[in-house]
Amino acid sequence: MKIRIKGDSIRYRLTRTEVERFAVEGLIREETHFDTRVLSYVLKLTGGEDLYTEFKDDTITVYMPRTMADEWTATERVGFANEENRLAIYVEKDFQCLDNVAEDQSDNYPNPLAVHRHEDED
Repeated sequence: MKIRIKGDSIRYRLTRTEVERFAVEGLIREETHFDTRVLSYVLKLTGGEDLYTEFKDDTITVYMPRTMADEWTATERVGFANEENRLAIYVEKDFQCLDNVAEDQSDNYPNPLAVHRHEDED
């Protein structure tokens, strides 16, 4: 799972395997280790109606309602957002980048724009 924070927005992007695991377990956790502290970021299933987040004990938790999770994990839907509060929250499937990047993208979703890009090159 990747996290992107910019200003008052937070975005989680998950690979295919992570989306499948979230569908079964209802929880995905990643950690970033600093010298003396660890930042954890979590996606957790909840019974609510909207995406919401909590920051507590060096952990950012985004809660996703079961109804959203069921649709997101079982269909081609890319993601969900909650932009109604000061902090905008996005949870998305991670697509392969169109540019050459060094990171392993073998578990990312195929980028739908890649087809159009190849057509433009022909």
